[in-house]
Amino acid sequence: MDREEAFEFLDRTARGIAEMFGSTCETLVHDMGDPRHPILSIYNGHVSGRTVGSTMDILGTAKELDQDALVTDFVNLYATTPSGQQIKSSTFHLIGEDFNLALGINFDYSSLVYANRILVDLMSAEADLQSAMWHGGEGQLTQIFEECLAAVGKPVNVLTKRDRMKIIALLDQKNAFSFRKSVPFVAKRLQVSRYTVYKYLGELTGAAGGDEKPKEE
Repeated sequence: MDREEAFEFLDRTARGIAEMFGSTCETLVHDMGDPRHPILSIYNGHVSGRTVGSTMDILGTAKELDQDALVTDFVNLYATTPSGQQIKSSTFHLIGEDFNLALGINFDYSSLVYANRILVDLMSAEADLQSAMWHGGEGQLTQIFEECLAAVGKPVNVLTKRDRMKIIALLDQKNAFSFRKSVPFVAKRLQVSRYTVYKYLGELTGAAGGDEKPKEE
């Protein structure tokens, strides 16, 4: 492959990549045989504002490259243009006996950064809904329980089964058991097991269908 063939191959590749990835992807072919690395061809040059013949790099400088940089591939590196665009940059060399050319790819992802910020804002929330509902529900449940306990007129530690059944019945009338985790809450406040609360509810349901009355305990 001679220099002309190498340039034709890289130029065709640069054009294809630019077309494939769109207007935010700048591609170019450098003459790396010259320390000033002038641009031989460029597509979507508006990304950096450069044209054919320019010796400016993506950073906006015109520094000559050292010997290592003239033959080293650089892959997926971050750069910021003088105008503030955020770029992912790669350079691939094609070196022959009488040529040293390089394909440069500069992808401007600034718009993706802005889009990501919008997505983060859209996906952010003040708190977990379930937790918020539970905390709010617990406050209401506490108030309802205190009202039912006051209706019985006794402290929890001296309640009989009849008293507890009455409290359960009052709670049920006030739809207290529609709250999330209401049974463990009531069981804890009445100092009984969850099973006992369910048992009382079952007895109340049975009593509603007959004439049974809860026994003293």
